[in-house]
Amino acid sequence: MQKIVLAPLVLLLALSACGKPETITAGNLMDPDAEKIKAAPPVKLPPAMLASTTYRCKDNSVVSVDWFNDGTTASIKPKKDATAISLTAPAPGQPYVGSDYEVTGTADAKSITVKKPGGSAQACDA
Repeated sequence: MQKIVLAPLVLLLALSACGKPETITAGNLMDPDAEKIKAAPPVKLPPAMLASTTYRCKDNSVVSVDWFNDGTTASIKPKKDATAISLTAPAPGQPYVGSDYEVTGTADAKSITVKKPGGSAQACDA
């Protein structure tokens, strides 16, 4: 019975002699791409969606326009389940164009003008 009591004590004594573990660090490591990162131009985030508005046009068709906060990006869905088509404007206030579509207006306007491929421009109301 004395052997059973002594065994844990001997093990505990052996472990306590080990001391604290030592943390080893490699020193000041330099990032090999640090200079490239410093020289890179700042990252431009994509614009956030400002508004998504549905319009009924004079020909009784319905289009949805997603307006983005950069003032030069929008997307149009010519039908309810259609894939959105990206439109861009050369500068804020200019018409948005892309894939033969042209949209003139702003996110807060109650009426916009839409020109579809092969068609003429028509007024569309929110």
